[in-house]
Amino acid sequence: MIAIKTEFELDLMKRNGEILRDCFRRMEEEIRPGVTTGELDRIAEEFMRARGAVPAFKGYHGYPASICASINEEVVHGIPGSRELLDGDIVGVDMGVLREGFYADASRTYAVGKISEETRHLMKITWEALERGIDKARAGNHLTDISFAIQQHAESNGYQVVRVLVGHGIGRNMHEEPQVPNFGHPGQGPLLKRGMTLAIEPMLNAGTREVVTREDKWTYVTVDGKLSCHFEDTVAVTDDGPVILTR
Repeated sequence: MIAIKTEFELDLMKRNGEILRDCFRRMEEEIRPGVTTGELDRIAEEFMRARGAVPAFKGYHGYPASICASINEEVVHGIPGSRELLDGDIVGVDMGVLREGFYADASRTYAVGKISEETRHLMKITWEALERGIDKARAGNHLTDISFAIQQHAESNGYQVVRVLVGHGIGRNMHEEPQVPNFGHPGQGPLLKRGMTLAIEPMLNAGTREVVTREDKWTYVTVDGKLSCHFEDTVAVTDDGPVILTR
């Protein structure tokens, strides 16, 4: 069943989203060649707790850290540790918070130092795919209108969307109905209604869309070793169009 949120609940989620927004700004200050993903994890957790929120990922199904830090060919769920960021890398930072019984979830991909134009283009198209998906999160549209907008923009620019990982509803639980795939035909799936909250998260690969997990059972990587990029926002469906709760 898809949960419909009240205005009060949406306001709670928006305040949680603002914590994530500010934490991403903090990450942007710290991301540079030589910093470790473990250090980013420590800084993010301290920031969240100082704002009265709990890192939503820590302990979730046994996940050992507060953020996911996925570098280059790592698609999502990279576990922070001693690895240092290098000039030319990209790193996807995925974070969630829990506060007053509600979740917010978002991801940003950052350039580390100077990156190639090809890498920058992948980041640009992934961000645009997110924006196009969000624009379809309107009352009266169907769920797969979001999916189609993302897939069309990705593939028309020469990239593939990951299919085994999808976005999701979010609210009192980190993952709620409905699933939000980044591919599909328009006009299908549930009708979008005011009060729905969705985590929309395109994952675009420079090569094949196929991915595998590493031995840690968490980190997804592209099978061909080519770059992947990930952006995500928590979005509310309202009578006046989509409201991005994590910006």
